[in-house]
Amino acid sequence: MTQRLWAPWRHDYITSPGAKTDKCVFCRIGEDDSSLNRENLVLHRGEHCFVVLNRYPYINGHLMIVPFRHAGDLSSLNKAERTEIMDLAVQAERALVKAMHCQGLNGGWNIGSAGGAGIPGHLHFHILPRWNGDTNFMTTVGQVRVVSQSLERAYEALSPLFGGSE
Repeated sequence: MTQRLWAPWRHDYITSPGAKTDKCVFCRIGEDDSSLNRENLVLHRGEHCFVVLNRYPYINGHLMIVPFRHAGDLSSLNKAERTEIMDLAVQAERALVKAMHCQGLNGGWNIGSAGGAGIPGHLHFHILPRWNGDTNFMTTVGQVRVVSQSLERAYEALSPLFGGSE
């Protein structure tokens, strides 16, 4: 029997020909008013960076830390930006462990198109919660990601841990 996986949020990503505007999506989100945080999935806005749920996650709770300034590589960041990214990574680690009850984390950069960056011009740090046994044949053989929680529920669970009122 064929089984179906339901991931409706992926449809927008798969069928969109690209950005509807010339503006970088991270620059747009960074410039948006904080009243749009929930819509944009922004959990926290710092002085130099923001924390956002990945709209097209590899796994539930997939966070990104993004500098407000458009920079494509680590050497382009100033010391204050680099420091805040690491401070927010510590906060993200604590929040993911508390809200998602994960047993481990993956974190890293995809720099440049050849490095796997989906948005190569605007650097961002990925933090992904992991659980014992969460890898299986789906990702390896089927090239399918299984995301077991909606973005809305992940936002509601994580927002209070970043100082949000949700």
